[in-house]
Amino acid sequence: MSKVRQIRVRPRYGPFGSRRRGRGRIGSRKSGRRIPKGVIHIQAGFNNTIITVTDALGRVVYWSSAGTCRFRGPRKGTPFAAQTATGDAIRTVVDQGLKRAEVMLKGAGLGRDAALRAIRKSGIRLSSIRDVTPIPHNGCRPPKKRRV
Repeated sequence: MSKVRQIRVRPRYGPFGSRRRGRGRIGSRKSGRRIPKGVIHIQAGFNNTIITVTDALGRVVYWSSAGTCRFRGPRKGTPFAAQTATGDAIRTVVDQGLKRAEVMLKGAGLGRDAALRAIRKSGIRLSSIRDVTPIPHNGCRPPKKRRV
């Protein structure tokens, strides 16, 4: 009788055995933690919009961006991409029990107003909206004068 050797084949697409598209987070939708109050950080650049939702202590609960919502290239900086990314993040944290939130806006991109509009439509009560865009008070030191 000959021995049959079993070869353990590793999954082709990582440890989960299937191709995971888009979402790089594990177990983000079904979290046991309830968060009644949180902070929504919106970083609106000209090329992308990143939404981060944290609890009251500053621990990240969920994040989303226009890039993770499968927008590529110049479409990542559009208001529609920002609205889609915000809707994705808000839907998840509302399922976890978020009722009230503060909003911190950073940047001067096109997705700023669209993201805020999407939060207002979601039914979350906003306690405050703050603009935390970094503004230089005197800027960097200029280069020294060129000598010819």
